[in-house]
Amino acid sequence: MARIPPTRSHPHREGRAIVQTFVVVILIAGVLVTLTRIAINSGSEPRPDQTVELGALADPGDTYDPVRAGEDLPSGYRQLLRRDAILPIYDPEFVRADDSPWPGNALVIGVGLGDEAKAYPVSFLNRREMVIDSIAGIPILVTW
Repeated sequence: MARIPPTRSHPHREGRAIVQTFVVVILIAGVLVTLTRIAINSGSEPRPDQTVELGALADPGDTYDPVRAGEDLPSGYRQLLRRDAILPIYDPEFVRADDSPWPGNALVIGVGLGDEAKAYPVSFLNRREMVIDSIAGIPILVTW
């Protein structure tokens, strides 16, 4: 009786799955950016007390604090870091994909709009969690 060797996955299938995952992430990001643009453009003009100058920093006292507001904390709540202890990245730097030190199979959050696309490596976002950036002139917040 002839023995059939074990089946091996085709080497291109794994790469194809990574590309498909990346495309899905970019499509989802594109939908989110589009929905955000629609929400921003379809709303009425903001009231003067709702406007914030771009680049302006809010005073810590201006942020909503549920404890000071008298809200009960969830049962078993344990605060590990002080509020706003993990600072976002405000001015990310990018390189072309060919020049990137990241491996080709690195997990990224991809954002694309028009002719512009950016990738944010998840392994880097594990340490900082938020990136404040813009793509095609539209401000975005990338979170992990």
